Amino acid sequence: MSSPSPRLGLWISCLAQLIVVLDISVVNVALPSIQDDLGLGRVSASWVAMAYSLGFAGVLLVGARLADVVGVARLLAWSLGAFTLASLVGGLATTGWVRIAARAAQGISAAAVSPATFTLLTTTHAEGPDRTRAIAVWTAVSLAGGGLGNIASGVLTGLLSWRATLLINLPIGVGVVVAALVLHRRSTDQRGAGRIDLIGAALATAACTCAAYGLSVVGELATSGLPAAVCSVAVALVVLLFVHERRTPHALVPAELARDRLIVLGNIATALTGACFQVGLWYFLTYRMQAQLGYSPVEAGLAFLPLTVSTLVVNLWLTPRLMRTTEARSLIVAGVVIAVPGLLWLAVVDRGPFALAVLVPTVVIGIGGGLLNTPLATLVTAGVRPEHAGAASGLMNTAKQFGGAIGLATATTTAAITGTDSAAFVLMAAALLAVIAAAAAIPAHRRSAQHAAS
Repeated sequence: MSSPSPRLGLWISCLAQLIVVLDISVVNVALPSIQDDLGLGRVSASWVAMAYSLGFAGVLLVGARLADVVGVARLLAWSLGAFTLASLVGGLATTGWVRIAARAAQGISAAAVSPATFTLLTTTHAEGPDRTRAIAVWTAVSLAGGGLGNIASGVLTGLLSWRATLLINLPIGVGVVVAALVLHRRSTDQRGAGRIDLIGAALATAACTCAAYGLSVVGELATSGLPAAVCSVAVALVVLLFVHERRTPHALVPAELARDRLIVLGNIATALTGACFQVGLWYFLTYRMQAQLGYSPVEAGLAFLPLTVSTLVVNLWLTPRLMRTTEARSLIVAGVVIAVPGLLWLAVVDRGPFALAVLVPTVVIGIGGGLLNTPLATLVTAGVRPEHAGAASGLMNTAKQFGGAIGLATATTTAAITGTDSAAFVLMAAALLAVIAAAAAIPAHRRSAQHAAS
């Protein structure tokens, strides 16, 4: 993208990413109201949340490749327009299947929006302090969006209606679409010479969808062979995808990225981090606060505020300053060391006053999460050539989404087997501790970055 507009690019990226991430969790507190209003059964109601994740994770790699092929600003305008339209349809839905279909359409659109937002940052901000600050803001928005989704879900459902949880996207979506069109007019949105690998796209979408579905239902259908069968199909499709990608000249994941040790290890660490921060933490805290602590929807939503604020403050103010003098790997380890005690606190203390049961542990977790996520995002994208920027950001987002899906499925099954959600928080802590091992193996310097600069 020539003649970049960094400030406009940053605002577009952050606002677009906000509504994408916010909508992952915005139905959490509203689900009981949606179920009652639309006459859904319990399994059907779960699909309101599941459909978004399936659409998002299933086509994320394809969406990332589109950013490199059709142009970032153009793709943002198209996909966010589709996302906003799906939000309108879902908000006005009078039947369950329309609501579920709209959520799936939102997820598919979000799969193109999310990687494009990060690609826009990397193409409008040169490597160095400016890009670090921009990534810090974007990461803070990504991390806080989930918490804001829970807050908005509780407040809007309690004071207005569950429909407002989707209709709130309309003014933001329209504004960002207009801004993306303005950015497109101000700059030359470069389009890649390559094309989309349709066979690879179909295999990737089918494999991701099967994996996400299998993991999502494993807790409910533990005695059935369906989850194992679906996951087996997903594994077979992944094998076919790897074979195909090695042979095609238009791979979804460029070979240069697949062979980069830093990117591979960084995305493993991203997936492990996503197992805690992406979905699982919000999910189990939501049900604990309403089922065990007796909070109303509004109270449960507002109780996420300390987690959201602590994450934002650390990410926006402290982390960029520390990154000027401290190695990224060291900050990742420090963030894990701070966050893990907060998770273990939640595992041990499941009742009591707000300050003891929610406030202290979530602030500690927010500080740790705010400290580690920006250095991790910076590591997995530094030195990537511009023509692979979309693929790199797509890999990062895919790792985050599937880490969250795998983490939630595993934690849900563990909690069901043990009969307590404390086991889920212990599992999240273990996933974060594994990040330390991945970070320790990440090389201190990237040869590809030096090669790209020469």
